[in-house]
Amino acid sequence: MAIIHRTTLSPTKLELLAGWLPLRPWYRGAGDVSRLARAGGFRLDDPEGEVGIEFMVVTDASGDGPVAHLVPLTYRGAPLDGAGDGLVGTLEHGVLGMRWVYDGAHDPVMVERLAALLAGRAAAQAQSESDTPDPTVEVLAGPAGVPASLTGAGKVSDSADATVIGVGPAGGPGPLLDLTLSRVLLAGPAAAGGNGLLGQVLAGWTDPDGAARRGVFATLGAPGH
Repeated sequence: MAIIHRTTLSPTKLELLAGWLPLRPWYRGAGDVSRLARAGGFRLDDPEGEVGIEFMVVTDASGDGPVAHLVPLTYRGAPLDGAGDGLVGTLEHGVLGMRWVYDGAHDPVMVERLAALLAGRAAAQAQSESDTPDPTVEVLAGPAGVPASLTGAGKVSDSADATVIGVGPAGGPGPLLDLTLSRVLLAGPAAAGGNGLLGQVLAGWTDPDGAARRGVFATLGAPGH
C-alpha cells in the first residue's frame, strides 16, 4: 500500500516537470511553463513498497487552447540502473529524503504494474489518499483478454502524441506486445476494438476551466494496433 505523505517537496513536481516536459517530442504547449497545472490522475501500488507510481495529468494553457499531457512518474530512493534516459530529476521529500524521479515508461516496475492493472491483478488507487481505490478508473479488456503476466520495459519509442513500450510474457518466450501511453489526452470514448487491441485504461482529468474530461490513458495490443 502506498502511503501519501502530507509534506514538502523541493523542487515541487510541477517545478521539476517545467524543465523536462517542453523537451519531450509529444509536448504540445507553447513553452510558458508557468501555465502548467496538475489536473488529475491516479496511482498504482508497488507490492514491494519501494517504488511510488503516479499517473499524473498536467494541463498546459500556454498555447491556443489547453492541452492535457499524461506524465506517469515513478519515485525511487536510489537511482535506477540503466534508466538514465528516463530520469526527470531529483527532489527532496520532507519525510523520505532524496527521491529520484523517472518517466514511468522507462521503469520496469511501473510497466509491470500497469500490465497487472490491465490484466485485473491490480487496482487503481486515488492520487492523493492512502489505501483508497479509485473506482473512476476503468479497465476494458478486448475479446482475446490480457495475458496474465507481462514484463518490461523493453524498447521505448516516443511519437508526436504517444509513447510505445515493448512488453512480453514474464519469464518466457512469447509474442511482444505494445503498451501505449496516450501522452496527449483527448476526451472521448474507449478505443474501438479489433486490430489486435487487448485492453485499455480510461480515466478522467479536469480542464483549466473546470470542465471534467475523460479519455483513454493507455492501451495494450499487438504491434501497430
